[in-house]
Amino acid sequence: MTSSVIALTPGEPAGVGPDLCIQLAQAPLHAALVLIADPTLLTARAQQLNLPFTPREWTGRRGAIPGIFVLPVKTARPVVSGCLDAANSAYVIATLVAAVDGCLRGEFDALVTGPVHKANINAGGIAFTGHTEFLAEHSRAAQPVMMLACPGLRVALATIHLPLAEVSRHITVARLRAVLNVLHHDLQKKFGIADPVILVCGLNPHAGESGHLGREEIDVIEPVIRELTAQGMRLRGPVPADTAFIPAQLQNVDAVLAMYHDQGLPVLKHHDFKHAVNITLGLPFVRTSVDHGTAVELAGSGRADVSSLQAAIDMALSLIQK
Repeated sequence: MTSSVIALTPGEPAGVGPDLCIQLAQAPLHAALVLIADPTLLTARAQQLNLPFTPREWTGRRGAIPGIFVLPVKTARPVVSGCLDAANSAYVIATLVAAVDGCLRGEFDALVTGPVHKANINAGGIAFTGHTEFLAEHSRAAQPVMMLACPGLRVALATIHLPLAEVSRHITVARLRAVLNVLHHDLQKKFGIADPVILVCGLNPHAGESGHLGREEIDVIEPVIRELTAQGMRLRGPVPADTAFIPAQLQNVDAVLAMYHDQGLPVLKHHDFKHAVNITLGLPFVRTSVDHGTAVELAGSGRADVSSLQAAIDMALSLIQK
């Protein structure tokens, strides 16, 4: 019987992603972990960290055993730790494409992603909003949903990487209905929760104060909640976001749906930043990620914390098993 196979893209080559991969290789693994990266980069970073690194080249999942493998993708230019180079933006995208394609054809059971530097990718002439949007487009997923999870709390987002000034017009009946359907479906199918309870935040302060502080709750959020509740979903809300995360509100709740990025994620990261995992729902494969940035200032220093990446791998394994 072969091991579970997880593809791992280290992300920005000048950041801490390669460091974290080297750190993972220092302990026993419970799956075949395929690093989609430049072997030269990984070897050089291991030498810089003064850590042993002897991966095997990935030749396919037949007979896969727990351990570290490398699927080679070459950088355009040599990488210097901590020094961003937009010329390597295409390399970052190439690793993601190889990972997604492998997941879609069944070569990999899941994808775990390291942190990318969005500004540097865009500086390289590649339009890139974020992992979630890119993975959905490349796998032709109609409605990706970003959810972060840590022990005791799951927070999904109705909108993802948008300027705050654009959030309101993207809170539509169609989008909210689609997001809640994906969230409900994946809580059941990927997390094994038979009858999930979802707490839905309002968009405005005090959930709109009966229309005095905005009508999104009245015109969009409440009608969608009524519609989907009538279909059998267990939804609560809209709840004012400033009280949505108190223990009394979260009791017996399986996930919170926040309306925008910084409405829900600061709470989760404050709750348990070290063990938080980013999960993309709505994809035809399991995808998890670290919940931190590229930390280019720590690259090659030996001070990078592997906890979030390890949590992302553990979460991916759990979702594969479910």
